[in-house]
Amino acid sequence: MIVMQPVLEIFAADDFALWPVGEHESYGYLVLDGERTPAEVGTAVMRIADCNNLEPAEHGPCPTDPLGAFLHGLLTVPDLFAAGGFRVADTATGTVYVEPGCCNGLETWRDWLEVLDGTGCSYFGHDPCSAAERVGDTVRLTLDTYAEDGSPVIELPVDQVRALITGAQTDLRNFHSLAGTWAEQHLPTHAAAVTDALARALDLELTE
Repeated sequence: MIVMQPVLEIFAADDFALWPVGEHESYGYLVLDGERTPAEVGTAVMRIADCNNLEPAEHGPCPTDPLGAFLHGLLTVPDLFAAGGFRVADTATGTVYVEPGCCNGLETWRDWLEVLDGTGCSYFGHDPCSAAERVGDTVRLTLDTYAEDGSPVIELPVDQVRALITGAQTDLRNFHSLAGTWAEQHLPTHAAAVTDALARALDLELTE
């Protein structure tokens, strides 16, 4: 079965103590959907905040408390980044056909819609350099376009890819709803601002 899942690149955070997080190895991926545990949601929020933890001088005065300082970039950076993207895999064989590479972000997930209705092609970072290309009524997915010894490739009907994108978008919205509840419990004084920032980081229009 072919599945498309929104995934966030995760680093180990052994010394993080601002809120509870899960145990994850560096350079792994965490699926974002409505089934995450509170610790996994905490890990995702930590990672997205850390992706945007830039120099305070660039975005106004930084709070002096550790929590405010860590959240400062997430709450003030106009164009947020969330390392990851949509991963496509065959659950029966374990074969991955698209995996977000370095410098790809979940905030650019709508590039998939460009494949279907716009430019017809999109790339999703590098190492690997995954790509999706519309070819007539199908979409060709290639795990690594620069692989010298070949790469997993699959062609799927456009309608199937559109349905996969819709499902992945629903997963993102469900995760965001879960994260909003989590923020109310773990970050009560910042809950509304964090929830809004996460929507921007995931490029969600919540009225859709």
